[in-house]
Amino acid sequence: MPGFTVAIVGRPNVGKSTLFNRLLEQRKAIVDDQSGVTRDRQYGIADWNGKIFNVIDTGGFVARSEDVFEREIRKQVHIAVDEADLILFVCDTTTGITLQDEEMADVLRRSTKPVLLVVNKVDNQERALYATEFYSLGFEKTFLLSSISGSGTGEVLDEVVTYITDEAEATELDKDGNPLAKFAIIGQPNAGKSTLLNALVNEERTIVSEIAGTTRDTIHTHYNLFGKDFILIDTAGIRKKKNVHEDLEFYSVIRAIKAMDEADVCMMLVDAETGMTAQDVSIFSLATRKGKGVVILVNKWDLMKKETNTARDFEKALKERLEPFTDVPVIFISAKDKTRIFQGMEKALEVNDNRGRRITTSVLNEIMLREIERYPAPFYRGYSVKIKFVQQIPTAVPSFAFFANHPDGIKEPYKNFLENKLRSHFNFSGVPIRIFIRKK
Repeated sequence: MPGFTVAIVGRPNVGKSTLFNRLLEQRKAIVDDQSGVTRDRQYGIADWNGKIFNVIDTGGFVARSEDVFEREIRKQVHIAVDEADLILFVCDTTTGITLQDEEMADVLRRSTKPVLLVVNKVDNQERALYATEFYSLGFEKTFLLSSISGSGTGEVLDEVVTYITDEAEATELDKDGNPLAKFAIIGQPNAGKSTLLNALVNEERTIVSEIAGTTRDTIHTHYNLFGKDFILIDTAGIRKKKNVHEDLEFYSVIRAIKAMDEADVCMMLVDAETGMTAQDVSIFSLATRKGKGVVILVNKWDLMKKETNTARDFEKALKERLEPFTDVPVIFISAKDKTRIFQGMEKALEVNDNRGRRITTSVLNEIMLREIERYPAPFYRGYSVKIKFVQQIPTAVPSFAFFANHPDGIKEPYKNFLENKLRSHFNFSGVPIRIFIRKK
């Protein structure tokens, strides 16, 4: 199921962010004993038993008063229920069932989405006993765990992946019966995504305004250009919570991530006036981790003061932020004036072709083994590491298996060398490459 999304909900300080980090196997969310620390909407990708899904940490609300809390918590949970495919409802065994827990349980019980009740901070026998009271909330599936130590999280993940089906998504076909390529327009709010879509289709397809975050939904547009058919997906901007004072933010994040999941190539808009921000970098890395092709369109270039090397210097600074994956096309456009927008589309079509590029095993071995001979892998525990064979694996993202006598001896720097050599001989511009080292 493309874009399967799990939302973690619960009142403040029950350990949602710790669970989020545990599911993603990284420290991404800020974790603190003080309640209400998660202000940003945190999102990431989890992988369990080969099943990949999106995880959203919704953040807790700090109650100012009973009434405000009730209103805010309902808004938050309703959005999660509407948009996510599965809800993890987190409670804290050390406090027992609170009024806020009951309030949230009431909303979740009325939804049609699957809900797994997760009772956190169960790290000894005594707390496991206290946790039994949570069964009274009436959820069929209840899990006791400690997200700090990780005990019990495997059982939750095992359950989550049972909901992820491998159904092929319905896809539109071109006149030759091939699936149409899908291009998602992604980027921060107000970077000009809707203006670009309108300029491309030459009609007021989406509402354009100066207010950041006007686009709430993803919009699909069937398009024909240079004799090729494809689908354009316009997404709501992904932005940081502190810049927004409304809960529609949550819709934007989930839908933009789902649009990335659907797309083959992401056309990422960067605002020329603000440059490549940390939030842009995180959007870029999310797209590449999902194995999507990427073209960077620097928009509002008409507003920039230009000297001889302005574009060259801008591109250099931008790519320094993206390291190590810098083999990405950068086009300077003005969506408002329609400057170079079709060049951007042409590049997206090229990147889509690159993503589907297949190299024959004989050519791959002839070229790559010659490069490996020139620059062999470093010795490993006194043994010489030899790569004898290379082949491309038939996957959606260009992936290559290198067969070696000591796979453990090939570390990240040498993998980067192999990737760079693949890129220098074959055109994979704009496309992430995955490298696997296997036992000969």
